[in-house]
Amino acid sequence: MRTVPRVTVTVLGFLLAALALPAGLGALTATSAFGERYAARTDGAAPAAAPLRHDPAKPTAVVVVGEYGAVVSDTLAPYEILATTGAFNVYTVAPAGHPVPLTGGLDLVPDLTFAELDRLLGAAADVVVVPALPDVGESTSKPVGDWLNRQAAGGSLLVSVCNGAAVLASAGLLDGRPATAHWLRIDGYEDRHPAVDWVRGTRYVDDGDIITTAGILSGIDGTLHVVERLAGPEAAAKAAQAIGWRHYHAGTAASLVQAHFRPADTVVGLNTAFRWDRSTTGVLLTDGVGEIELASVFDTFGQSLAVSTLAVGPGAEPVRSRHGLKFVPRADPSAGELDRLMVPGARAADHRYLGLETVYPHRDPGFAFDGVLQDLSRTTDNATARWTAKILEYPADDLTLTGSAWPWTLTLRPLGLAVLGVLAAFGLIRIGRRAPRKP
Repeated sequence: MRTVPRVTVTVLGFLLAALALPAGLGALTATSAFGERYAARTDGAAPAAAPLRHDPAKPTAVVVVGEYGAVVSDTLAPYEILATTGAFNVYTVAPAGHPVPLTGGLDLVPDLTFAELDRLLGAAADVVVVPALPDVGESTSKPVGDWLNRQAAGGSLLVSVCNGAAVLASAGLLDGRPATAHWLRIDGYEDRHPAVDWVRGTRYVDDGDIITTAGILSGIDGTLHVVERLAGPEAAAKAAQAIGWRHYHAGTAASLVQAHFRPADTVVGLNTAFRWDRSTTGVLLTDGVGEIELASVFDTFGQSLAVSTLAVGPGAEPVRSRHGLKFVPRADPSAGELDRLMVPGARAADHRYLGLETVYPHRDPGFAFDGVLQDLSRTTDNATARWTAKILEYPADDLTLTGSAWPWTLTLRPLGLAVLGVLAAFGLIRIGRRAPRKP
């Protein structure tokens, strides 16, 4: 048997020592970062849903949230667009009525449970929007899949946003159909759901009674297309203008350059694994705030994995958004655990809490995500802001970003840990060599 040369063993040992500390500590930090995105509240708060107004003369559109939450922009952007038109009854629905966490810890009280919606309408909803759910493909998502099948059988127009396509695919609703999804996950879905004809390079795919959209903010284009179909192109154009969406194309899906993971995108790994000093931004919830304005803060920071968010409000009392959704803050702004305070809303009043730096990202006109991405760049770096825009599928090339080009301090952390691991291994070898040998 050929023996492995001692020098090879030594080199491999030092290599493993160099990797051990960065991998071990990075894994702990990454687990914490991903766990924060859908962390459920622990105080047991369960306020009643907001009162509903229902006009039987209007079609009803619903946005589904799962038992364990949903991506915040996938949920709130379609909701605001549909509500802005005034042409629909628009509700959020869930398997149960308790608050559910949207990305970043924004707790939404669903308007209706599935059973309550069925009793209200006595039939399927006209439009069902399906966002990405954190438990897609798991047994806990089965009630959602079963309910979606009943809605489809009743004639609903199903609209998936981003990885909501996986929810439809898991329910068997996309077999034999063309569909799209987020660029980062579509290859995996192609392997997992081979009966679906997965399409790349477009913001949405219209297959009649099912519309699927690409990543996150591509859901805006898909929802505007729904408005086109059911309320007319003029209503869609007005809705796009109302939310500041500059990328609306009437009648057809805007082309989309299919994204791929590039070397600069490794910044997300640095943020996830080695940003040990992740700051906490309090997000002040106020009555009348726009749904997309809220989504822009929680999703930008949440997708960056560089900043933690905490929904706050005076007395942690529930608030109502511009179109009537109910949200429940998790803490009072004076809780003492915040590094700064962000106040979403173009109409937000001035607020001051215990000397906290207060940021108003929507004071300047434009799409709600612009100011938040610029703030992310300023407080972290341009690479993080550009990665986040890429994940959001938001065309941000014309944004002025004023942060540093790259997070060099973060880059040095895994390198420093690798050097420390090698030195530790070297020290152990020296100690071993000096230890007296038994006769």
